[in-house]
Amino acid sequence: MNTFEKKITPGFLLKFTLPSVIMMVFNSFYTMVDGGFVSNFVGTTALSAVNISYPLISLVFAIGIMLASGGSAVVAKQMGEGKQLKAKQSYTFIVTCGVVLGIVIAFIGLFFTKEISLLLGANDAIYEYCYDYILYISIFIPFAILQVLFQFFFVTAGRPNLGLIVTVIGGAANIFLDYLFMGPMELGIKGAAVATGIGFMIPAVIGLIWFAKKEDRILCFTKPKFDGKVLIRTCTNGSSEMVSNLAVAVTTFLFNKLMMRYVGEDGVAALTIVLYAQFLFTAVFLGYTSGIAPLFSYNYGAQDEKRLKKLFKLSIIFITICSILAYAFSLLLAKPVVGLFSEPNSTVYNLAIHGMDLFGISFLFMGFNIFASGLFTSFSNGLISALLSFLRTFVFIILAIMFLPKLLNVDGIWLSIPLAELVALFVSLGYMIRYKKIYQY
Repeated sequence: MNTFEKKITPGFLLKFTLPSVIMMVFNSFYTMVDGGFVSNFVGTTALSAVNISYPLISLVFAIGIMLASGGSAVVAKQMGEGKQLKAKQSYTFIVTCGVVLGIVIAFIGLFFTKEISLLLGANDAIYEYCYDYILYISIFIPFAILQVLFQFFFVTAGRPNLGLIVTVIGGAANIFLDYLFMGPMELGIKGAAVATGIGFMIPAVIGLIWFAKKEDRILCFTKPKFDGKVLIRTCTNGSSEMVSNLAVAVTTFLFNKLMMRYVGEDGVAALTIVLYAQFLFTAVFLGYTSGIAPLFSYNYGAQDEKRLKKLFKLSIIFITICSILAYAFSLLLAKPVVGLFSEPNSTVYNLAIHGMDLFGISFLFMGFNIFASGLFTSFSNGLISALLSFLRTFVFIILAIMFLPKLLNVDGIWLSIPLAELVALFVSLGYMIRYKKIYQY
């Protein structure tokens, strides 16, 4: 039986989405481990440099996730409509576009490293760290985009477990190479960049090999066919996810600027630690949303009203439970997590612990906002999905960080995200109620 046509039960949804959730959590985990090695082997100043450089990485992932989430919705819908050859052609075309864009960005990173480092806000204390990190990570940008594409399309191909295995292999390699390059080999932040890049490359190469084989594959590479309409639908459907990641780049840049102004490099290091924790907890929501999206898209294409209604109901229950747990864990695990990156009772440690207490409130709301945006993407309604993401991750955050720090100083910086998520929740609920006829006939 086609995986997408199995009975919708809580057990089936957990089994289907768990690989995506674990995959996202593992990605976040090895990002945290990467930061831990940088902090402990090179220093918190180098950790600040990694965060200063992060907007470039966010741009790369923004493009990859746009093509992956938007493309998987388009391809899954074509599969639900019975257009198997068209789905394979669209998939191959989307991957080709991703590779081309990755190569272009890689060349920009390699030839304009100095300009990018200064633009992102590197000062004299961290400039060399930023320069080296951006230079070496740029080499692997095409593989980073491919990795994201394959993470999504393994799910669309009905092989979420394979996507998980590949991600775990890449992450484990990253962790081992972090230790090897920054420990015994003493390569410093250059080693961190290369280790991360190889972590991108391994899943990308495995994905290329797997999708190149056509035997018994419902989704595989075939001769690509240029299709402007498919590209436009992919970009519009995935625009919300791209907006989210671009907004992360912009807001991280602004947060870094404010922290540098109010506290200095220690503030940026503390912010980096809190953002690592955010990546870990948010990964559950992102993983579930990306995992469940092909099911929504397939049943929407097949016009199966009963299954859509059940998918939505069970998803809301899952998001509610995880939101409560995420907030509780953010409080319980704050000290152990922060302690991995900084010495207890140091300036960075105290700043991060206090920041986590305030920042953690956002976990109560963000899951619903992430799901709402992903829901409209799966229904090929990229306009509403992009609007929700743009308001949540850009407009509301920008407004919050413009005014709250003036009233509350550093506390205002930490509370900007929770306030933005709360306001965004009301907007998300409004749109889900307005369009509920799609999934609650």
